[in-house]
Amino acid sequence: MDAQSRGRAEEIDPADQWVLNPRTGHYELQLNDSAARERPKVAAPRRSSSAPAAPTAPSPGVPGPRRGDAPPGGRRGGRSRKGGGGGGRRKKALLITSGTLALLLVGGAAAAYLYYDHLNGNLSVTDIAGAGTGGFKKDQAINILVIGTDKRSGAGNEGYGDKDSVGHADTTILFHIAKDRSNATALSIPRDLITTIPDCPTKQPDGTTKTVRGAKGVRFNTSLGQEGRDAGCTMRTVKELTGIEVDNFMMVDFNAVKTLSTAVGGVPVCLEKAVDDEDSKLKLPQGEHRLEGEQALAFVRTRHAFGNESDLDRIKTQQQFLGSMMREMKSKETLTSPKKFFSLAEAATKSLTVDQGLGSIDKLTDLAGELKDIDLKNITFTTLPVLDNPAEKVKATVVVDQRLADPLLQMIRGDVSLTEVEKKEQAAKEAADADAKAKQDALLQGNRAPAGDVRVAVYNGGGPKGAASTTLGWLQNTKGMSKASNQGNAPSKVDATQLEYAPNQADQARALADALGLPVTALKMGTTDAAAKAPMKLTLGPDFQKPGTPLAPPVPQELPKDVQQAQADKAVCAK
Repeated sequence: MDAQSRGRAEEIDPADQWVLNPRTGHYELQLNDSAARERPKVAAPRRSSSAPAAPTAPSPGVPGPRRGDAPPGGRRGGRSRKGGGGGGRRKKALLITSGTLALLLVGGAAAAYLYYDHLNGNLSVTDIAGAGTGGFKKDQAINILVIGTDKRSGAGNEGYGDKDSVGHADTTILFHIAKDRSNATALSIPRDLITTIPDCPTKQPDGTTKTVRGAKGVRFNTSLGQEGRDAGCTMRTVKELTGIEVDNFMMVDFNAVKTLSTAVGGVPVCLEKAVDDEDSKLKLPQGEHRLEGEQALAFVRTRHAFGNESDLDRIKTQQQFLGSMMREMKSKETLTSPKKFFSLAEAATKSLTVDQGLGSIDKLTDLAGELKDIDLKNITFTTLPVLDNPAEKVKATVVVDQRLADPLLQMIRGDVSLTEVEKKEQAAKEAADADAKAKQDALLQGNRAPAGDVRVAVYNGGGPKGAASTTLGWLQNTKGMSKASNQGNAPSKVDATQLEYAPNQADQARALADALGLPVTALKMGTTDAAAKAPMKLTLGPDFQKPGTPLAPPVPQELPKDVQQAQADKAVCAK
């Protein structure tokens, strides 16, 4: 109901009184005269009564309790100060622009005015027992695992998912944000993919850690929920599968689709043909539609309406829906609507389970700040390439298609954009690299130091586990470089293996480059001489496999044509 249709000031929804100030970019509270007289202090915006009740977010592990269920703007723990309409209560608020929780949940972008205390209390947090990197870093590429579970929680979800199931990793997207924050790749992982699940340490209710044994030749979706596995196990499985270590995870259930689509006012979709799916209860005529609530959930859940009725075609449908939701969240209608902001913030946080590294609005805000400048045209949806499982007569599962998956994963690991808009910048970078390589070629021309004189400190900056120790033993025992030392993990990861040395260590660098087969692009010479007996610094990157083996080939700059991909800014009709 609009504020103008209400007869009494006390019935005015506070959300209607928040107005975007185009000069500052912030929302400001503006009361009319009568409201100001009767309500000198206004309560924080409340959710629309028509919005579905938000459920407790799923957590197969041990989630922390929700921190407070007070109304928006209220203090946690039930305490409040005197004063009508919320007067005197602390209202910590923050503005997140072009890349908030919605971007992380569904790959979208939005701006929201968040009431800090209340929304912070909405979040559920799971201790993932050390899975992942420990959290994203501002100066590095970011990998967030977004998990949609099929656990049946919340009213109205009785018809979805397996009855009495603790849930699976039903929809999984690895969201890679480029180091320079210019682009992002959303990699969908099919739930029926046959893979290996590693041993998974999981936190127990009594605070102890229990290791759930791994499994080989099982469906990917069993990495969550089954045998007591938590989201940290899904993170470990993704690393095992892709070679990409995940920084953080976010998990939602069915209600996130229902509540977010409702909060934004419906998500536009178009159909090339009429749909009547008895299983998902989706029945729509051909043409354009705006879906929310149950209809939106039925659209992303249907397996029999589009394509060849497989999970792979359902993934494409979900990607189309998420792309449309992104565009809707970034539309003028959403960006200028305080009510939509408040509803989105409430729906997102109520549906969200995260790891401890993202367990507060402050941390989510920091992450949103890293994403705010990504344009939708530079966000690419793609799916891990797979083939029908050759071991099955009746095709029910899939296996990785290494021919197509390897270059795709190399590009993601190498932080190469999949969008055409980045190709020009990439070409300029390649030209600069070629010029630098020409200058570096001269570095390999000259004397080589005797093996016994080579001093080098070896660090692992993204190579295989134990690579620094293995390399040290190989250098000392095989190459006679007895003055090498193992320094363990590097302070930060590197994109590729590199050898840093001083001008007066060039003869040592050439000898080490010969031994390890390092290309000139891995040699980084400083500008000042090193002190006597100071070691060079060798940092092993993700391109390093094992000593004596050439580094991995250069990262491809273009995908094979058969790899499925779609940009978030383009509307595509389901068919």
